[in-house]
Parts: sequence; structure tokens; C-alpha cells
Amino acid sequence: MRARPSGRRGGVDDSAAGVVAILMTDVEPAVRLNAALEAQGVETVTVSPMDDVRGDLRRARPTVLVLTGALLDPANTALVRHLLWDNVAVIGFTDVTDPLMLERLRDVGYAETWPKPVVIDDVVDSIRRRLDRHRLAEATGLVGESAAVREVLVKVEQIAPVTSTVLIEGESGTGKELVARAVHRLSPRRGKPFIAVNVGALPETLLESELFGHEKGAFTGAAERRLGRFELADTGSLFLDEIGEIPPSTQVKLLRVLEEREVTRVGGGQAIPVDVRVVAATNRPLREHVEEGGFRADLFYRLNVLSVYLPPLRERREDIPLLVRRFVTEFSAMHDREFNGISGEALDLLVEYPWPGNVRELRNFVESMVVLAHGREIVADDIPRAIRDGGGRRLLPVHVGPMVQGSERAQGRELEFIVRSLVELKLQVEELRRRMDVEVPPSPAAWVGDGRPSAGAVASAPGAEVLSSKAYGMVRGIEPREQSPPATVITLGPGMTMAEIERAAILGALRDTRGNRRKASELLGIGERTLYRKLRDYEGEGGLEGLEGLEGEVSLDHT
Repeated sequence: MRARPSGRRGGVDDSAAGVVAILMTDVEPAVRLNAALEAQGVETVTVSPMDDVRGDLRRARPTVLVLTGALLDPANTALVRHLLWDNVAVIGFTDVTDPLMLERLRDVGYAETWPKPVVIDDVVDSIRRRLDRHRLAEATGLVGESAAVREVLVKVEQIAPVTSTVLIEGESGTGKELVARAVHRLSPRRGKPFIAVNVGALPETLLESELFGHEKGAFTGAAERRLGRFELADTGSLFLDEIGEIPPSTQVKLLRVLEEREVTRVGGGQAIPVDVRVVAATNRPLREHVEEGGFRADLFYRLNVLSVYLPPLRERREDIPLLVRRFVTEFSAMHDREFNGISGEALDLLVEYPWPGNVRELRNFVESMVVLAHGREIVADDIPRAIRDGGGRRLLPVHVGPMVQGSERAQGRELEFIVRSLVELKLQVEELRRRMDVEVPPSPAAWVGDGRPSAGAVASAPGAEVLSSKAYGMVRGIEPREQSPPATVITLGPGMTMAEIERAAILGALRDTRGNRRKASELLGIGERTLYRKLRDYEGEGGLEGLEGLEGEVSLDHT
């Protein structure tokens, strides 16, 4: 393990960038990746798949985990889903490039997959970018892996070090104050005051006094001098929320303060210099407000030196499962309530719903869901009807493009129609198969979506979620945080000899018992001496491949 050098970048301690854990399933790329990351100054830790993987990861607390092989091994898929609760990004090295299999891996929870042979330099660059995003997310509190959130994080880091005014635009509930605080926290002013004021909530008669202060006797009730928000925020940052609601008379005075960098208290005659960075926010397009004549153009230009647009939640639906997990963790701890999972169908309803109140509405809904779940899995019937009926759900995961005139793009439309028809037929066949499948009914404990895997799909661990085909990708239910890892699954391939099958069974038993030879022999139903002789034979045939990580526990010394 090698520690990353500490330092600051954008006001954030680089040492908080995180740890990269590498699971040594495929030793060769794992060793090369570990060396390349260490050469870049990234802190790494290597973990043997034969050790207590979850225990090692709990101690290492990684930001990124790299699985170098066996990505669909039931133990690994369970590990990936478990790490989603800890916001750990899992990267996998895969031997296959089949699109359906890669989609399956993404559905399991892999953040990235890289085909072998892996170009290590490209993987290192990707990990460094992911660590940077994690560092910014931890510093700002902005949650999401969508392109929109990544763009906001990059812009926040770019604008934070300077002193120019910032205008944040976005609908209510998108997190405008969170971005404003992030800009302040990452700036050189981070140790200075951050003053927030909702100018839209203040009556016009009090607004100037709140912003600029007043002298004693300036108006009826002004019994003493009062400092305004600009003076209170001196050397720091002032956040003006709902700036579009400010009355015209105050707009003129605010523009003068921004231009002259000095304020005059109400009832006073002395100009007081202030050093304040102003961050303003609005839930309506301010440029349109200017065109309508409700906001001064010169003030708009003065505020709009740097701008940040926060997209509504309906434009980044892929972040909804991540936000749900984050809020479930928060409220389960706050209310001391056990969380027993969300079915795939219920989660799909949340993804499809447009969320007019954005993240704030989702957060409040998750809190009520955690409190009212009564210790059982949340299913679609538990979702309020307003959400079930108000999402404008698309039934097919096929994009419907805009209509065009004439023959332009006619072939594309015809192809889209064919694809839609085929997908619809496939869904109908799978639904019919599900209803007729009485020999192998779905397990009551499974996290069920809308469909069943096809016959060629890779088998999941017992109790794993069934895939659900939805408009925004494959939506999987959210399982409880703590689940026991599944037992090792032995795969029997065509042409395998009895010796190879026996070897696989022995390796699997040792894996499940963490290398305990006595427990493994009991599990296999053979004597410990017999197991010892088998291991000796394997060692003589070229080593105990797959048991390297258990060398400290699988002793071959005859006692």
C-alpha cells in the first residue's frame, strides 16, 4: 500500500481523494494496475479473493474497487450490490464483449467494464477522473453519476477559486443553495462567512434594511443600528436566493452595490466598503424575465458573469436509484427503522415519475417511505397513486424520434417501428412464459421486476433481483443493505473430466470456509487426510491455482 501525497486542489484536500482496492482474481492485470496507480501517487490496497473480502474492504474503505475477473460470480455480484450502499464505484475487467452481457453487468451495478486485454493507462486515467469526481461530490454534497451532474461538478470547481459573481438557475428543489455553498466551500473564502438570504420571502419594506442595514431612527421601529447582510458577509460570500423576485427599486441599489463594492445603510450617508462575492439563484429563466420587463438587463448582465444550470430530476433519471439509496441510508439511521428493500417495479415507478419538486420532493417521499414501510419490502402498491399514475410512463425502451416530413429519415422510422414491434412481442412472450411457468415459480424472497431472464442469461445468485426492461435502462430493485454473501457456485462445462469437477468442488469448499481445511473436509464429506493428499497432488501438478490468497490458512504441513 502506498499513500497518495497530500495537497490541495480547488480548496479540497487531495488526501481525501480515496483509496483504490484491487481484487486479485486475475493476477497479471491486477499487478500491472496496482503498479501504475502507485506510480501516479494513488493509494491502493490489494485483496485476495480467497480472503475475507468484505472484511478487508471494510478496513480499507475504498472509493473504487476493481474486480479483475469472474464479474458474474454470485459472490462478486452480491458484493457489488452491497457496495452500492457505501457509494463505492466498482470497475470490472471482462473477458466478453457481448452487448447483452455488458448490459447485464451494468444492471448488476458495475460502474465501468473494460475488455481484456486491458490498456492499463486508460484504466488509470478513468480511475483518476472518478476519484476527482468523488472528491468534488464529497466536498459539495452533490449526488449523481449522470453527465449533467458531472458537468455541474466541473463548473463548480472551475468557478470556485475566483471572485466573480455567479448566477445559478434551476427549478425549485434542484439544489441551488447546495451549489452556492459548494462554490464558497471550494473557494479561498471558505473560512469566511457564508450568508444566505431568500430575497423573495422578504417584504419590499424590509428588503433594503435586510440587505444594506439601517441606522438608528431611520424609520419607525429602528431603535438601534443594524448591520445588513452585505456587511455581515464581508470577506465572505452572500447567497441571494430567488433573485428574480426582487422589486425594481431595490434592483437599482443592488446594481450600485455590485458595481461600487460599497453599501450605504438606510437612513445613513456614509458609504461602507465591502468585499463580498455574490452568488444569486433563481427558479425561473432570468433572461426571459428581462425580456418581459420584470428584471433590469444591466443587473442581469452584472449577475450573470458566471452561470450554472441545474437540470431538473426528470432530465437525469439515472441518478434516482443512487439518490434513493442515499436518502434511505440517511433516514433509516435517523428514525432507527430497518429497510427491507424496494421491488424493481416500485423503483421503476420512481424513475418514471417526473418529480416536479425535484430532489426535495424525492427526499421527502423517501423519508415517508422509510417510516411507513413497517419492516417489509416496498412494492408498487405501496407507491402513492399520484406517483403511479402521474409519470407518463413509456412502456418500451425504444426512443421515439421527432416526426419528419417527406422521405427524410424514412428508413430510420421504419427500422424504429420494426424494433418497437419486436420488443413488444418479446415482452408479451416473456409475460406469457412467466404466467405459464408453474414448475419453477419465482422465489417469494426474490427482488422481482417485470420480466424473467431468458434461457441464455447468466444465472443469478439465489434471492437476486430479476431484471426489468424499462424505458430508462434495466431497473433493478434495491435490496436491503446487509445480506449474506451467497455460497460459491461450481460451473460444470461440457467436456470436464471427473478430476476437474472434483478439483472445482474442493476449491469452492475452501473458498467458502476461507481456507479452513477441517471445515472444508466436513463440507465435502471426506476425511481431512484425504483433502490433504488432494491438495498435495494439486501442488505437484503445478501449484494451487486459485488458492494463492489462502497460503496463510491452507497449510500443507502434515500434522
